Amino acid sequence: MNRQIRRVGVVLMALFAGLFLQLNYLQVIRADDLANDPRNTRVAVRDFSRPRGQIVAADGTVVAKSVPVDDAFEMQRQYPEGELFGHITGFFSFTYGATGIERTYGDELAGRDLGIRNLKDVLVERTVTGDVVLNVDKGLQQLARDRLGNKKGAVVALDPSTGAILALWSFPSFDPSPLAAHDQKVVRAAYEQLTSEPSKPLLARTYRETYAPGSTFKVITSAAALERDPEVAARVYPPTKELQLPRTKSKLPNFGGATCGGALPDLLRVSCNTGFGQMGIDLGADALFSEAVDFGFNARPPIDLPAAAASRFPEPDEFKQDEAGLAKSAIGQENVRATPLQMALVAAAVANGGTVMRPHLMREVRDSEGVVVRSFQPETWKQAVPPDVAGQLRDLMINVVTSGTGRAAQVPNAVVGGKTGTAQTVGDNAHAWFIGFGEGNGKKVAVAVIVESQPEVSEATGGRIAAPIAQAVMRAALGL
Repeated sequence: MNRQIRRVGVVLMALFAGLFLQLNYLQVIRADDLANDPRNTRVAVRDFSRPRGQIVAADGTVVAKSVPVDDAFEMQRQYPEGELFGHITGFFSFTYGATGIERTYGDELAGRDLGIRNLKDVLVERTVTGDVVLNVDKGLQQLARDRLGNKKGAVVALDPSTGAILALWSFPSFDPSPLAAHDQKVVRAAYEQLTSEPSKPLLARTYRETYAPGSTFKVITSAAALERDPEVAARVYPPTKELQLPRTKSKLPNFGGATCGGALPDLLRVSCNTGFGQMGIDLGADALFSEAVDFGFNARPPIDLPAAAASRFPEPDEFKQDEAGLAKSAIGQENVRATPLQMALVAAAVANGGTVMRPHLMREVRDSEGVVVRSFQPETWKQAVPPDVAGQLRDLMINVVTSGTGRAAQVPNAVVGGKTGTAQTVGDNAHAWFIGFGEGNGKKVAVAVIVESQPEVSEATGGRIAAPIAQAVMRAALGL
């Protein structure tokens, strides 16, 4: 009998230990993931019946607000600009929780994180909310939308000196208003329709989707050579149509069977695959990996929006027996993946002397009386390259726009540098890329544009399709 009691006791202790471990796992290890899950409605339940501040674009346009309604919730969240700011504001839903700025600055909007600023806050009972003012300008956001049109893709524009995000657009987008409705049948129907769409309109391609960056990654390969192996950077690569890949029968061709070679400025100007493939092999996996990490790869960008995706460059160990994969990775193919936001930060680093600033949407938070209670302060995220290397990269990228594949990005009365890219996907389709920076009129801007699945693949695809979109956005951002 005593033995049976001991066995029961051991089993009960094991069960309690398992329960203890599971509770700690949920409350400690998974706490952040569970709290930020859009399906977590606790925040919405807490806040849904109380006043909530506005989200306002840089030009003063109200992009999210609450209005009184005659139902149990009393306040209804509205999004006057619809899909134009859908991926930025996110939604505030009783059924599906909050996303976007609505989640990141939920406490500020609800007035909980504004602090006590004067005696009135202590002595007088009053409703206090916070308005979140964005760095994003409605006009620039509209321009990005109009220039991209109905093509799937994304446009990112930011100030390289501060990290302030000026435009963040991806197509398709969505209107958050139906998801904030009070009729839960309507909300569920709208959500199910959005989530069932093959085009994934709820997915913010700008910062949550990764793509092969294609030849835009050659900026990082160039940086690795200039910073880590000047001898490689100084080499003159012989003209060739194809690069024989080590340990395979495969060859890495140039687009259209073109022959190219030369020194680094020439390789980048014409986006020479064979030259950069060999350069990647010459540099080695450690150098390329370290350079990519210094620019922000393999880490989530600290943007003030939830669930940002990390861009990826494979670990050096993955290339031990795969120099062919290293050559392909050096031109942004194989298993290299990047978000448009990350590639905009690459261009921004070059324009900002090698420093990557923390990307940020919020410019300031104001209380109910219009008093600024918090302002965005620029903050360094990464030191990608030393200033002298950034200067060399800047000149190389300017050369691409003045006399290479990026001519369509030229802006009158401005200095523009950039890099085109074509990332082959399925069949004859490819993603068209352009990343770059513009300087003029006392301002700076960095951009990244991707247009998905374009036909007629060639190295000029990015320059022909993505560069004109970038040009229009840079010109408007610079006020030229």
